Amino acid sequence: MSTLQLALSSSASSSYSLFFSPLSKRNALNSLLFYKRRRRLPLSHSHSHFTPHFLRPRLLSSVAASENGAYNNSSPEIAKSFDFASEERIYSWWESQGYFRPNFDRGSDPFVVSMPPPNVTGSLHMGHAMFVTLEDIMVRYHRMKGRPTLWLPGTDHAGIATQLVVERMLASEGISRAQMSRDEFTKRVWQWKEKYGGTITNQIKRLGASCDWTREHFTLDEQLSQAVIEAFIRLHEKGLIYQGSYMVNWSPSLQTAVSDLEVEYSEESGHLYYIKYRVAGRSDFLTVATTRPETLFGDVALAVNPKDERYAQFIGQMAIVPQTFGRHVPILADKHVDKEFGTGVLKISPGHDHNDYFLARKLGLPILNVMNKDGTLNDVAGLYSGLDRFEARKKLWAELEETGLAVKKEPHTLRVPRSQRGGEVIEPLVSKQWFVTMEPLAEKALQAVEKGELKIIPERFEKIYNHWLSNIKDWCISRQLWWGHRIPVWYIVGKNNEEEYIVARNADEALEKAHKKYGKDVEIYQDPDVLDTWFSSALWPFSTLGWPDLSAEDFKKFYPTTMLETGHDILFFWVARMVMMGIEFTGTVPFSYVYLHGLIRDSQGRKMSKTLGNVIDPLDTIREFGTDALRFTLSLGTAGQDLNLSTERLTSNKAFTNKLWNAGKFILQNLPDQNDVPAWESLLSNKFDCEDSVLNLPLSECWVVSKLHLLIDSATASYDKFYFGEVARETYDFFWGDFADWYIEASKARLYHSGGKSVAAVAQAVLLYTFENILKLLHPFMPFVTEELWQALPNRKLALIVSPWPQTQLPRNTSSIKKFEILQALVRAIRNARAEYSVEPAKRISASVVASNEVIQYVAEEKEVLALLSRLDLQNLHFTNSPPGDADQSVHLVAGEGLEAYLPLADMVDISAEVERLTKRLSKMQKEYDGFKAKLSSPKFVEKAPEDVVRGVQEKAAEAEEKINLTKNRLAFLKSNILVSN
Repeated sequence: MSTLQLALSSSASSSYSLFFSPLSKRNALNSLLFYKRRRRLPLSHSHSHFTPHFLRPRLLSSVAASENGAYNNSSPEIAKSFDFASEERIYSWWESQGYFRPNFDRGSDPFVVSMPPPNVTGSLHMGHAMFVTLEDIMVRYHRMKGRPTLWLPGTDHAGIATQLVVERMLASEGISRAQMSRDEFTKRVWQWKEKYGGTITNQIKRLGASCDWTREHFTLDEQLSQAVIEAFIRLHEKGLIYQGSYMVNWSPSLQTAVSDLEVEYSEESGHLYYIKYRVAGRSDFLTVATTRPETLFGDVALAVNPKDERYAQFIGQMAIVPQTFGRHVPILADKHVDKEFGTGVLKISPGHDHNDYFLARKLGLPILNVMNKDGTLNDVAGLYSGLDRFEARKKLWAELEETGLAVKKEPHTLRVPRSQRGGEVIEPLVSKQWFVTMEPLAEKALQAVEKGELKIIPERFEKIYNHWLSNIKDWCISRQLWWGHRIPVWYIVGKNNEEEYIVARNADEALEKAHKKYGKDVEIYQDPDVLDTWFSSALWPFSTLGWPDLSAEDFKKFYPTTMLETGHDILFFWVARMVMMGIEFTGTVPFSYVYLHGLIRDSQGRKMSKTLGNVIDPLDTIREFGTDALRFTLSLGTAGQDLNLSTERLTSNKAFTNKLWNAGKFILQNLPDQNDVPAWESLLSNKFDCEDSVLNLPLSECWVVSKLHLLIDSATASYDKFYFGEVARETYDFFWGDFADWYIEASKARLYHSGGKSVAAVAQAVLLYTFENILKLLHPFMPFVTEELWQALPNRKLALIVSPWPQTQLPRNTSSIKKFEILQALVRAIRNARAEYSVEPAKRISASVVASNEVIQYVAEEKEVLALLSRLDLQNLHFTNSPPGDADQSVHLVAGEGLEAYLPLADMVDISAEVERLTKRLSKMQKEYDGFKAKLSSPKFVEKAPEDVVRGVQEKAAEAEEKINLTKNRLAFLKSNILVSN
C-alpha cells in the first residue's frame, strides 16, 4: 500500500464505485488524514490565518488499474516526506504489470529507442544516469500519449574491458591466460558474465528506466552473433572488407590494436632530443629534434622544407643514421615540413608515427618496424634488441652523448596517447589487420542528413558529423583478443594467409568450401582475431529486432526506430557507424532523430575524475536525495551542452519533491469524506474542458485553471521538440510559483471560510484537477513520487505511467489571468509594507483599497482571498473610489495603474515605540557612516590601500548614506503621525 494511502481497492468499475465501497473506517483511514493534532502544511509564503475546525478522517480508496494486481504499500505510518525506499517497490510493481512492454491498444505508430548498451563490466556513473533519464523521459511521455513504446535494453560484451577484468581475476588465483586454451579462457569469461554481468542492469533499473526487459539483449547473444557474421560476409562479398598491413594504435600490454575511441591524449612533461646525423661523404651534420630517439632505428629518410635555405644544399644527398653501423637514408624535400619546429629537419620513421606513415606512403618510402608487439625493440635495433622502448631511449641517449652525437635535451610538453583501458602509452605500429572501406558507406550517411531523413539535435553537430564522414579513414575492425566475435575467416594450412582464405558463416561451411576448392585432404584453421566491439554495436538498432530475418515480428513492427540518444563524444565512433550500417543492410536510416547530451561535470565545471576526487556516485546520490531529484536535476540541461552538477542543485530539487508531497497531503486532507455522496457529486460536476465552465469559475480558480491549460500546451510543444529542460522549468515554476504559493493558499478561503459547500466543492475540484495534471506533466521526469501521489488520489482507474496525457487546446481566460495578476500585485505590495514596518505575522490589519469600479468589482469578489493572503482584517477591509479620510496617517501603496491601498499606520505598529527603535538605529547607522567617511578622507588610506579595498569602503559608505536617508524619511513620517494623533 502507498505511504500516502492505507486502503486500496482492487477494481474501479465505475467512477463512483470507490467512493461507496463498504470499507471499515478503522482499516481504511488514509494515513495522511488522521492527525493527533492540527498541523498546517509547510507551504512557502503561507499567510493564511484561517485553520480548519477539524481534520476529518476520510475513506479514500485508490485503484492501480490492473486486472493482475493492486498497488501495494510498504508502510502505514504517517509520512512527512516521500520514502525513497518505496522506489524499488514501485518499479517492481510497474514491471510486474507489464507497463514497460509496447501496447498497441491506443495507437499504431510506435516510439522506439535503442538503449546505448553499457559495458557488461560497467558500474553505474553519471553518464549512465544522464542517458537513462533523458531516454526514460521520452519513453514515458510517448507512452502516456498513447503510442506503443519500446525502449530496448541490453549490454555490450566490451571485448578489451571484459578480458582485462577476467585476466586480473585469474591473476589473483595465480593463473595466467597464457596457461589456458582459448576455450578454457572464454568459458571462464562466460562464468564471470553470468555472475557479475547483471550488476549494471540492476543499477539502471534503480534509475527508473521503463525498458522492456523481456527483450533485453547482449551483443554476444546467439542471434546477434549471427547478425555480426552476416554483416561481415555481406561487406566482404561487396569488396568492402579487406586484409592488409597498416598503421594502427597498438597496446603492448593488451597485445591488441585498439580503436581511436579507446585512445586518450594527455599533455605530459617530456623532452625534445637534438641529435646529429652526418651527411654522407661530407663533414657536415644535420641536427634533428625528436621526442622519441629510440625510433631512429626505423628512420628511412630525413626531410626538409624546400623553401628552407639552410638545408637546400643537402636535398638529394644521403645521411647516416646514428648507432646503426652506417645505414644511409635519403635527404628529401617536402612542403609539409615545419621549418619552425625544432631545427626544421624531420626524421621519417613510418613504422612508428602516423604522420610519417602517410608521408612515407606518399613518397614511396619503405616501412621499417623496430618494435616487437610487447613494446621491446626487435633485431632491427641491433645491440638494443630486447630492450623495453623506454629503457632503450635512456641507453641510446647516454651513448649518443658519449659519441658526441647528442646536441642537447630540453623540456618539452608532449601530447601522449594512452590506452583508455590500461593507461599505458599506445604505440603506433604497422600491423596486419582487417579493415572496412568506409568511403562508399559514408557517402550514403552524408546524404541521409542532407535529405532530412536524419535529424541531429542540436543541429550544430551536423557540421561535425559531415566533416568526419567527408574525411573518413578506413576502419580497423580486428582485435587480437579471445573475448568477442571471432572473425569468420578460415585459412588453408600451407597457403599464404593474405591470398588464400575462406569467409564462411561457420566452420562446417568453411570446410565444405575448402574441400570444393582445394580437395578433401585440405586442413583449415580460423583467424584467431575477434572483431572490434564497435562492429557489433554498429548493428545494434536492427540486430536486436531480428535482422537479418526481415520477417521477424519485431523487425517489421519496430524498425526503423525513432530515436537514438547518446553522448556527443561518440557521434563518430558509434552513431555515424550505425547510420552507415543501417543504410547498407536495411536500406533505411536506422532512426529518425539523434539526440546528443553533454558531459556531466562537477560544480566548478571540471570533468569528473578519481584523480580530482570529484566523482559523484549516482547510487549514493539516490540514497541521499532520491531518484526523482537526481533525474530532475539532470533533465535541466540543454541538448549538447555540458551540465555542472552540484549538491546545491540536488538539495533544491529534493525540496521540490517534498513540496509536491506536501501539496498532495494538503489536497487529500481537504477532499470530502468518501461516504459524503452529495459532496462528491457536487465536486465531480465541475468540468474544465469547455469554455463556459472555465469562464464561470471564480477569479482564483479561473486563473489557475487557465494557467494550467497554457502550461499543458507549452509543455507538450516543448516535449515534442525535445526541449526537456524547458518543460522541467515551466512545470516547476507553475507548480511552486503559481499552484503551491498562490492557489493552495487562496483555496483556504473557499475551504475554511463560510462560503458554502458549493464554493468549497469548486475549490476541491480545481485542486484535484490541477494537481493530477501537474503529476502527469512531471511523471516522465519524476516517476516515483508522482506515481505514489497519484495512487493516493481518489478514483484512479489507471496507473499514472499509462494514464492518458492531458488534452491540449483546453479553454483559458486571459482576462482572468491579468485580473489575478493585479490582485497578486496588491497582495505583494501589502506583504512588503508589513515586512518593512515589521508587523507581526499573526497580526491582522485594516486596509482601504482604492480603484475604479471595474477593478473594485473583481477584487472585492476575492476579498476573502485578499484578506487571507495579505493578513488583513476582513471586517475592516474597505473598497472605495477615492482615498479614505485617514489617508495622511496611512501607508500609501501603489500596486499598479489605477489600484492603490491605504494601510492605517496606527493599525500596523506602535508608532512611539517604532520612532524610538528607528532613532536608535539611525544613531548606529550614522556612526558607521562617519567611520567610512573618515577612512575615505584620510590621504594615507586612499593612497596606500589596494584599489579594490578603497572601492569597497566607498560602496559601503554610499549604501549607508542611502539607508540613513530612508530611515530619516520614515522617522519624519512617523513623527508627523504622532503630531496628528496628538
